[in-house]
Amino acid sequence: MNKLGLLGGMSWESTVSYYQAINRGVNARLGGLHSAPLIISSVDFAHIEQLQHKGEWDKTADILIREAKHLESAGAKAILICTNTMHKVAAEIEQNISIPLIHIADATGRELQRNKVKKVGLLGTRFTMEQTFYTSRIEECFEIEVVTPNTQQQDIVHNIIYEQLCKGVICVESRNAYIEIINALAAEGAEGIILGCTEIALLVQQHHTKIRLYDTTAIHASAAVDFALSPLQGNNGEAILGK
Repeated sequence: MNKLGLLGGMSWESTVSYYQAINRGVNARLGGLHSAPLIISSVDFAHIEQLQHKGEWDKTADILIREAKHLESAGAKAILICTNTMHKVAAEIEQNISIPLIHIADATGRELQRNKVKKVGLLGTRFTMEQTFYTSRIEECFEIEVVTPNTQQQDIVHNIIYEQLCKGVICVESRNAYIEIINALAAEGAEGIILGCTEIALLVQQHHTKIRLYDTTAIHASAAVDFALSPLQGNNGEAILGK
């Protein structure tokens, strides 16, 4: 198997989900006592969060570039950033490593295409919903329209992520607030909803709503399993990543 390098800790709550999903995915395919060969670099999210809210993305990139290089030196054959928001600096990380970066928006876009989705709602941190690094990749690379909540709703989604979910706090009232926002996006024509923050799936699962949910943690982890179990092709693993 190809060894995977995980950039985690943003937050550690969702990194646990990645670890479980990748190992379970490998075991489901290989059986027995098989598990995934993984290397994890788990950063201190308090520092990252402060830099995010100051808009100092270049400094967050420096931190993750350093950790990605460590993972590559330790034998990782591909890198996963175990968070949607920090894909804002994915390009900078890719430029500083010689192994593939499995991009969460690409994995999600391919899943949406397989389901023939043409218009999708997006929930995530305010950075992911407001800025274009995520939405434009889905729209331009996969020709899928992305709709986001209004400003007031974005505040609700963002605050619940940072004040509750990143701390492992699961609140029924917060789930109900998310469901209302999901229903509003569906009313705008969204055929499904991207759970575009890796912690959201801790709060909202498919059985909570009839609207199709796309759990980016599960989708990203599945793409990682594909890579782990596939022979490398080309210097950058292009065949595996579907590029």
